[in-house]
Amino acid sequence: MSEHRTDRQEIPGQSGLLPGIPRQAGPAGPPVPPPGPPAPLPGFTAQLGAAVLAGLRAFTGSPPLARHQAAVVRIGLALVVLLQFLREWPHRRELYGDRAAWSLPLARALQDQTHAFSVLSWQDGRWWFEAWYALALLAAMLLLLGWRTRFSSVLFLVAVLSLQNRSVLLGDGGDNLVHLLALYLAFTRCTEVWSLDARRRARGGRPGTSGVLLWVLGGAALVWAEAAGRISWSAPGWPGPGWAALFWTLWAVAGAWWAVNHWWPLGEPRAVLDALGAMVHHCAVAVIGAQVVLVYATAGLYKVQGSRWQDGTALYYPLHLDYFTPWPGLSGLLAGSSLLVFLLTYGTVLVQVAFPFTLLNRRLKNGLLVLMVLEHLGIAVLLGLPLFSLAMIAADAVFLPTGLLLWAGRTVRGRLAGWRSVRVEQPA
Repeated sequence: MSEHRTDRQEIPGQSGLLPGIPRQAGPAGPPVPPPGPPAPLPGFTAQLGAAVLAGLRAFTGSPPLARHQAAVVRIGLALVVLLQFLREWPHRRELYGDRAAWSLPLARALQDQTHAFSVLSWQDGRWWFEAWYALALLAAMLLLLGWRTRFSSVLFLVAVLSLQNRSVLLGDGGDNLVHLLALYLAFTRCTEVWSLDARRRARGGRPGTSGVLLWVLGGAALVWAEAAGRISWSAPGWPGPGWAALFWTLWAVAGAWWAVNHWWPLGEPRAVLDALGAMVHHCAVAVIGAQVVLVYATAGLYKVQGSRWQDGTALYYPLHLDYFTPWPGLSGLLAGSSLLVFLLTYGTVLVQVAFPFTLLNRRLKNGLLVLMVLEHLGIAVLLGLPLFSLAMIAADAVFLPTGLLLWAGRTVRGRLAGWRSVRVEQPA
């Protein structure tokens, strides 16, 4: 009787032998314990707590979020103001100065009621107005380049508010948006990228004397304004703080930043200021986004109530107004198609009403952003409102995807590097 034998290997941790596997020489390993029951999934409370902690870390983290979006808003807003004031340079006195139809006594009377801010109402005379108009151009250029932004953003804010509040009948929807964005932008860290400030930090630059001189100059200006009664910490009939509270707070924060960067660049005070700065930046960016959503939501809901928007003929009428037709041939060609006018009318309302509801879906939001940018470009060309359209596009940039902005930044840097290399290689 023959015996059939099969080589078998003992598997550690198992009670039997598996046939058909050759036995391998060598010492046996430690026994492996049998697998236990799966770990229970965290409950809703634990998941919510983890999400809150992650959000808090992002809210107070450094570098702050939405740095590239804030930089694009800064560049677009400064470009709008710079182009507007350059375009209005030949008629600046008739618009904002001593020859304006809205006289200085009327402006002062209105500012006493609304508590609006304007340095142009502090002094009479042409020299005061000319100096501040030149400062407005300088502030827009400095903010565009991102140079000493803690100073230039406040100077930009003062210049924009002063000129717009001097003649309140000149503005449109784009000017109102610029008015608000100039205020919000002073609280953002909008020069973390694509700015001269970021370039200086990347090269390891230390706080220089120019920042100190600007800070001292700003403090002296505030002391003079408050001593002369131009600004105050509170205003009669106004429940909130006055303009002095805002400007002195910004001045004190700028001084604290310089002191910390000079004496404790790696210490605990710097970490605390970074966290506070990130929180303020995130709040300001959120307010900018909420402002854009509010603009589109109210515009769309108001359009829905109009009979011309309901029957799809609203765009037909501005295309036949001489004031809004810089290209009469193109406007006439578009207005000649009833189907195209109908689709554009309804499409405008649909995009504006739907945009706030698409923010939770990234793909839908990005798709509507493309449509809104195309809409503003069409308004700029067909209706002759380029600055209004550029202001809206600059505000929309707060919702642009970071990946797209990074790709655009790399492309621009590559083109500039290629252009510089070509210039260097050219013979003298």
